[in-house]
Amino acid sequence: MSTQGDTAPQGGMRRGNGTRYVLLAVLAVAFLATGGIFVRQSGLSPINTGMYRMLFSIPLLWPLAYGRLGRLSGRDVVLLLLSGLFLAGDVALWNTAFSYTTVANANLLTNLTPFTVIPVSYFLFHERLPRLFIPGAAVTLAGVVLLVGGKASPVPGNYFGDFLALAAAFFYAGFLLIAYRLRDRMESSVIMLGSAVGGLVGLFFASWAVEGLQIPRNWDDLWPILALTLCVQVIGHNMLTHCQGKLSVNLSAVICLCQPAIAAVYSWAIFSEKLSGLEVLGIAVVLAGVYIVKRQYTPSRDEAAGAGQKGAGWLPPVIGRWLGRRCKPAVAEEP
Repeated sequence: MSTQGDTAPQGGMRRGNGTRYVLLAVLAVAFLATGGIFVRQSGLSPINTGMYRMLFSIPLLWPLAYGRLGRLSGRDVVLLLLSGLFLAGDVALWNTAFSYTTVANANLLTNLTPFTVIPVSYFLFHERLPRLFIPGAAVTLAGVVLLVGGKASPVPGNYFGDFLALAAAFFYAGFLLIAYRLRDRMESSVIMLGSAVGGLVGLFFASWAVEGLQIPRNWDDLWPILALTLCVQVIGHNMLTHCQGKLSVNLSAVICLCQPAIAAVYSWAIFSEKLSGLEVLGIAVVLAGVYIVKRQYTPSRDEAAGAGQKGAGWLPPVIGRWLGRRCKPAVAEEP
């Protein structure tokens, strides 16, 4: 196992694993953690809610990506659509799982994503693991178990929903791995636009086959979907995908384990749900585990590069170019 923090998947760009991108990834996860809130508030069925999330994100992502679409090859388009189908599978399964199992079960099982990402990235991308990565990831998972384990309910009536949540973890891992490789040569806004198109196709047929197509008929139906679109798809996923060009996919996957901890804080703040001492301990253990993993990655010189360089593909092209002129780094940053 490697102790060197600077990572470069075989045939891909080098990731500096800088602290600021770790913090940006945590912020992205904080936006993603709002997803469960808005899905619960939606008046539409779960898969339909996910379909409209993809549909409404396309016009919002288009201005961010339009200047970069001309560089895509046919292979790139296929991979983008495939990433969208994986994301559609994750959205459909995770949203539907809430109807068949507890929120705690769904959150616990969906967050097993790193244990798919880590071995696949090792064999496909030859990602080396730092010495204390596995112990740090285990500590983080232990924190998630402490956080939601007390509310988990492993009874036969929940098994179908548990299966859906576990399957969602595999689909989300597929999306993360494809997006990670695509970040070697394209900006996050392009990836999210392409995956939104692919996800829309997949969720349209899933909605039609499972729930029947539904239409938002009033503001109460519409606002949760708009909030879900903005917070999760346009900001959260876009920002996390941007960070995948700067962080190891394994580090990104472990950071995603912060999501149930942040969701628990939201529930306490918004819905006045009480946090037990065990849950507070779980949140602390999650943060400690992420810290242990991050400490295994030494930031490279890329961290000194300006935030507005070519890698800032989650910004509109005009703003990205302006920041690029204003922030001249001492070391050139990779796209």
